[in-house]
Amino acid sequence: MAVLNARDLTLKYDQRCVVDGLSAEIPEGKVTMIVGANACGKSTLLRGLSRLLKPAAGAVTLDGKDIHSRPARELARTLGLLPQHPAAPDGITVRDLVGRGRYPHQGFFRSWSQGDDAAVQRALQATETLDLAARNVDELSGGQRQRVWIAMALAQETEVLLLDEPTTYLDLAHQIEVLDLVTDLNRERGTTVAIVLHDLNLAARYADHVIAMKGGAVVALGAPGDVVTEDLVREVFGLESRVIPDPVSGTPLVIPIGRHHAGRHRTPANDVVNELEPVS
Repeated sequence: MAVLNARDLTLKYDQRCVVDGLSAEIPEGKVTMIVGANACGKSTLLRGLSRLLKPAAGAVTLDGKDIHSRPARELARTLGLLPQHPAAPDGITVRDLVGRGRYPHQGFFRSWSQGDDAAVQRALQATETLDLAARNVDELSGGQRQRVWIAMALAQETEVLLLDEPTTYLDLAHQIEVLDLVTDLNRERGTTVAIVLHDLNLAARYADHVIAMKGGAVVALGAPGDVVTEDLVREVFGLESRVIPDPVSGTPLVIPIGRHHAGRHRTPANDVVNELEPVS
């Protein structure tokens, strides 16, 4: 198992500071959701954690060792990243793209093996993209392409998996499928997972650990029930809300209050839950 840790991390684009002195741990063997408003630094943090962006200050360590001191191929066997807007080579098939997830496992004297074939097959089956294997990626819908990219990340079979908005382009049913799939990966293989997600309710439902960001800094971290509160939603998103127990999972459920509803009577959370319960 692998522990990923950011210490006093500062990340910049040119001279623009996006993440400033951030310290946080991605807990080993857990599903961590990184949440926050647009442009708060979530995706930049993920780039820093995956070595795509070199720190201006501070460090990112994997099992106590600075990730920038490790050989790229060695790191890629342990840590995988699915970025927000990946680009596939023109004309590549689904199977070939998923097979690229096996690249870190290839060496100078190691050719493609039956184990590589099996890993690709498992990834295609897990993401329900096996029937697309012979098709060109550029022929697929946005949702299909997203599932194929996730299959490539799964084929890499890393101990740590970072995903930046993996439910982008997906309808609600496929969003749930993807998050169920990632949760299965965590529960069955013990994979440490960190996901940037915009949907706060889905983040709270699927997370073991939540990191909430604002202005390039961590404002709260911990279990969903401790982090996702009305005060947090107000501070991070500038939005009034009610937070009640999800009637299905018991996790925090955020009910946003827009200005057209702000003056209406606020029903106590327990009453709201009772109203959602089926009448026998």
